[in-house]
Amino acid sequence: GDQEAGELGLAAVPGRQAAFRQALEAAVHYARTVGCPRIHVMAGRVPLGTDRAAVAGEMETTFIENLRYTADLLSQEDMIGLLEPINNRITDPRYYLNTPHQAAAILEKVGRPNLKLQLDLFHCQIMDGNLSRNLETYLPLIGHIQIAQVPGRHEPDSPGELNFPYLFELLESLGYTGYVGCEYAPKGDTLEGLGWLRSYWESRGLQHGGTSKAAK
Repeated sequence: GDQEAGELGLAAVPGRQAAFRQALEAAVHYARTVGCPRIHVMAGRVPLGTDRAAVAGEMETTFIENLRYTADLLSQEDMIGLLEPINNRITDPRYYLNTPHQAAAILEKVGRPNLKLQLDLFHCQIMDGNLSRNLETYLPLIGHIQIAQVPGRHEPDSPGELNFPYLFELLESLGYTGYVGCEYAPKGDTLEGLGWLRSYWESRGLQHGGTSKAAK
């Protein structure tokens, strides 16, 4: 969408279907070029001057229609579309898709296997908490995970609410094999800020890079 005009994605915005499809085709072109098999399909914001509850039904209908179109297009490219709930308490009060429960309900209605949940634990904690149960419940739907400490949105070992060593071990025990994206703002130098990852690897008996010391 037009970010300067206040748009943040178009997939659920009524009346913007043509622009959404054009942008999606461009995204597929970029993804194909760089070899990226996953595309975040951003829902967009509740239009200015409208009540969220009043437009919720129309936005869901638009979202489902656009997601089915997306799934058909991405299936031709062997790509996956991702839906990310973004919290409306801190980050974006007008964003349409706010909780994993809402995203899961929409994914069920769309019913396409190449659409998945992009679960950002920062947003999930702010909106719902209950991270252990949410990860267990929605694991079959999850196509990507993102992390940041709450509430500062910095490194996982910065002061905050979340116990990331526990959450990482939980993901391993649940059999999650996908990527974990570092969707946070480093407090300082990026490489120094990755000290939490090196410490976690060492605590698990791994070399830097995630390989087992026993395999050396």
